[in-house]
Amino acid sequence: MNVLRHYPVILAAAGALLLAFGLLVGRRRKTPEDRERERRLRISQHGRITDGNILDVQELDLNGRGRAQMLIYQYDVAGVTYEASQDITYLRHKVDLYSCRLGLATSVKYDTHNPGDSIVVAEGWSGLRK
Repeated sequence: MNVLRHYPVILAAAGALLLAFGLLVGRRRKTPEDRERERRLRISQHGRITDGNILDVQELDLNGRGRAQMLIYQYDVAGVTYEASQDITYLRHKVDLYSCRLGLATSVKYDTHNPGDSIVVAEGWSGLRK
């Protein structure tokens, strides 16, 4: 009869181990691309729109890991001028790089709590004007 007394303790310990394993090992870490996509989505949904200008479009070499397209732009919020860049590598299908030229007017969405955090293009929104 003494052996039956230990079964609930053993089952509880096994359950705790399975839960800890599931929480620590089972969750997937977010990649930088996932974090950037979530940032674009957040700003696209909750950001405020202002006018801006395209300054440049550059293609950067990533040391043998491919090439990245960067959109460099400028905008004003509350009298402060911001100059920012956005990696548009994964949004190439939404951007015609040849039509993006110096001085092109664009709309910029920015985070109202952090105006330096902004986007020009997202999955469901584009501020680029034709």
